[in-house]
Amino acid sequence: MKSVAVAVCLSLSLLTAMPVAAQEAESADRLDDIVVTARRSGAPMWTVRDGDSTLILVGSIRAIPRDVTWRPEALEDAARQADLILLPQEGRASFSDILRVIWRARTIAMMPEGQTTAAWLSPDMQARLDALMSGERNQDWRRRSMLMTSFDLIQDRAGFRAGREGQDAVDVVRRAARQARIEARPVGTVRGDEMVESLISAPQSIHVPCMERAIAAAEAGPESSQERARDWRAFRVPEVVASPIEQALKVCWPWGDPELAPQLHQQWAAAVQTALVSPGVTMGVAPVRLLAEPGGVLDSLEARGLDVVGPDWKAGD
Repeated sequence: MKSVAVAVCLSLSLLTAMPVAAQEAESADRLDDIVVTARRSGAPMWTVRDGDSTLILVGSIRAIPRDVTWRPEALEDAARQADLILLPQEGRASFSDILRVIWRARTIAMMPEGQTTAAWLSPDMQARLDALMSGERNQDWRRRSMLMTSFDLIQDRAGFRAGREGQDAVDVVRRAARQARIEARPVGTVRGDEMVESLISAPQSIHVPCMERAIAAAEAGPESSQERARDWRAFRVPEVVASPIEQALKVCWPWGDPELAPQLHQQWAAAVQTALVSPGVTMGVAPVRLLAEPGGVLDSLEARGLDVVGPDWKAGD
């Protein structure tokens, strides 16, 4: 053990004795190695450099079907070389928040007395929903919350989180960070009381866009989930963002909530700004639609004059 300690001390002394130019060259070589590794990944990635700061953004999707395989090894290698890893937001719910959800479960799950989906949907949308639900023996779905019915359509009819999901980019990066003992933290948190309040107090009209997109996703069927995952694996980013499931998730709670959505977007915007003024390599794993949608994170970085290196993310490019 003593010889190991001596070797480490010697190595540190040699490092500090290096001329500045040599240290900068070594740092550049390391960054280049990380960038090259990132580009081989089975997940779409973009690299942005600003001075001595490097930001690697990983576009993730949830609920990848198990039979759509992808190769996470390069993503694991890139994650192990980062100095800091930012993961998606976490909700922080207290015991009282959970009790409140249980106490107000009917308010969250059902429409106000006497209302049905027909009160909120256009005749065309209602007819499309009727067609999708024609096999249901129980007609309670007509009185259920628009949000709950939307989630059911996305999960049960569109194949999103159908019980056979495989590991996604967040799983891979979190595990690699834990094994390499690299700091990994959520990009932000949302208080449980805020989430519960938004579920309880939001009027049904807020959930109409979610229902409309969920109907479209359900009509596309489970194959749309497979196609979305295959497009993601092949770096066909515009197709992923335009997929029926991603379009639904974009406007459904919490990303479509008028109170929570600005907070979620701002947390990522602040984290990106901080990463680009912090020396070293920061890796952020974010929903691909947040990064690549028109006016999203990648567009904003490009608008600042920064070179965004990675797969095409704009439709028509």
